[in-house]
Amino acid sequence: MLRPRGQRRPGHRLPLTGLRPSPGGTCAGDPYFPVMGATGYDALTYHLYLDYTPVDASSGTLDATSTMTLRATETLSSFNLDLRGLDVASVRVNGLRATYTHTDGELTVTPRLPLLAHLPAVVTIDYGGTTGRPTDIEGSLYGWVSTSDGAMVVNEPDGAPTWFPVNDDPNDKAIYTFSITVPEGKAAIANGLPIGKPRTRDGRTTYRWFEPSPMASYLTTASVGDFDVTTTKTVDGLPIINAIDRDVTPANRTISDAALAKQADMIAFFSDHFGPYPFTSAGAIVDDDNVGYALETQSRAVYSRVAREGTVAHEIAHQWYGNTVSPHRWADIWLNEGFATFAAWMWAEQTGGQTVATSAAAVYATPATSPFWSTIVADPGPTGLFASAIYNRGALTLYELQQEIGAQDFATLLKAWPKKHRYATGSTSDFIALAERISGQDLGAFFDAWVYTGTKPTTW
Repeated sequence: MLRPRGQRRPGHRLPLTGLRPSPGGTCAGDPYFPVMGATGYDALTYHLYLDYTPVDASSGTLDATSTMTLRATETLSSFNLDLRGLDVASVRVNGLRATYTHTDGELTVTPRLPLLAHLPAVVTIDYGGTTGRPTDIEGSLYGWVSTSDGAMVVNEPDGAPTWFPVNDDPNDKAIYTFSITVPEGKAAIANGLPIGKPRTRDGRTTYRWFEPSPMASYLTTASVGDFDVTTTKTVDGLPIINAIDRDVTPANRTISDAALAKQADMIAFFSDHFGPYPFTSAGAIVDDDNVGYALETQSRAVYSRVAREGTVAHEIAHQWYGNTVSPHRWADIWLNEGFATFAAWMWAEQTGGQTVATSAAAVYATPATSPFWSTIVADPGPTGLFASAIYNRGALTLYELQQEIGAQDFATLLKAWPKKHRYATGSTSDFIALAERISGQDLGAFFDAWVYTGTKPTTW
């Protein structure tokens, strides 16, 4: 029997699974940062349009638009993003005005129509305000740090929301494009490669950058300043783009120039040991500001005031360990810092300095009564992410693992770890499982002693 169009069969109901809209999760579930990130969707791309003017040594004005594409993983009535310290002017989802609330750094967006599971959506957010010099839970400067001539942008661990709305979870990597407009005479340096030449109009210059490889939000940068910018290439044709603040002291400029001149050699050396360089560009940003640390922003690390050779080696190694494979949870950060520290030991030995064995022995010589050993490397707590033990005991763990499983299996592991989790994340348990698979050994007692115990290992 024919039914009039649109008439339902008596008793018919649409299937509910995946169709009834519900709010997305308001956090990603990392116990160290319980309000950060969100669930219910996968961020695919961000295009950040940033118009920035420095005001003084500690503030600036930012007028910005973020165009984000996402794919809902469930049918959503609303979804969340992280954004702190800036004001939202409007939100559109698929071109339609959306309602939103923005409280305590949590931006909740309710689209006019639900987002259907597995389908992409475009989210456009106009926002802005006054930038400052934000600090993390330990009091260190991070995020969009306003400087006298621009901004030094370093986000680890949760500073990205100080300058753009984002799902601030390392597991939700995305592709980034940056369009940064600044006063004429300033330069804006971001991740990846420049798109075309800068364009100047009415006293303002726009720089465009594109990072084609998936990137965690904490690894983004869009630093602004009075930079001298140079581009060279490795023998394999990889562009190395360096930007050095003109206010860097002559002594620090000499040190930085000498260290950065070795980047191509470092990349070649590490590629032999870790696998092919994972990104389309390399380089450095040296900003004359007292942030006080360097950060391995993807493809192009950021350095505070000076780039020293050992630090440059450390940050380049992070392009494999930290950037290609990022921490699944922030408790796994030793897999970033331990590997990068171990790699810097390797570079020192390669260039005639202290051997890896000597570096490891110096760490192990730390007295058992030292607080150094009390840090549980695989669970340091949110205020222990950057403790010395994360770097040095992490590197010592890798050295001892090399002795435990043998040089050949360890060399295989060095390449297998970033390859297996390429452009994704990995956990300590993932790493242990991979080491056991490659070596054929049960390494439970070894890792219990080295990363899960807050005492100096003596047997394992």
